Amino acid sequence: MSWTTRPRRSGEIDGEHYRFVDEDTFRAGEAAGEFAESEEYRGHLYGTPWAEVRRAREAGKDLLLEIDVRGARSIKDLFPDAVSIFLYPPSEEVLADRLRGRGTDTPEQIAARLEAAHEELRARDDFDHALLNDDIAQAVRGIEGILGLPSEQES
Repeated sequence: MSWTTRPRRSGEIDGEHYRFVDEDTFRAGEAAGEFAESEEYRGHLYGTPWAEVRRAREAGKDLLLEIDVRGARSIKDLFPDAVSIFLYPPSEEVLADRLRGRGTDTPEQIAARLEAAHEELRARDDFDHALLNDDIAQAVRGIEGILGLPSEQES
């Protein structure tokens, strides 16, 4: 369960979607070495706790992380055999429409997110795999195929 300092969005549940904490709590976790990776993104902190990584590894399970480009690089440095997948939108215009459609960000926040996305799109070739995220079901099938998992249709 990733930690974040960003405010909860409508429908998000602490402990299910993220562990939502204040900046002091997050920084204390960083200082104590509790994160395998941590990054600041758009003024908020995000981190992957070592406890989650250890729990998955001790159980012999794979761990799926939804992290930004910098976080992915940090994880790849720690675990060179980690499989990295870059999900990208069909276009920056589609991404802008998706962000506006959420109704959670101001126009200024959307502009900042698009600027960050423009930079991150340049890192696509640094990943082991790149998948177009145009249709969620198709993207999930692509991830399942990369990871060698049976798709829901096969189950």
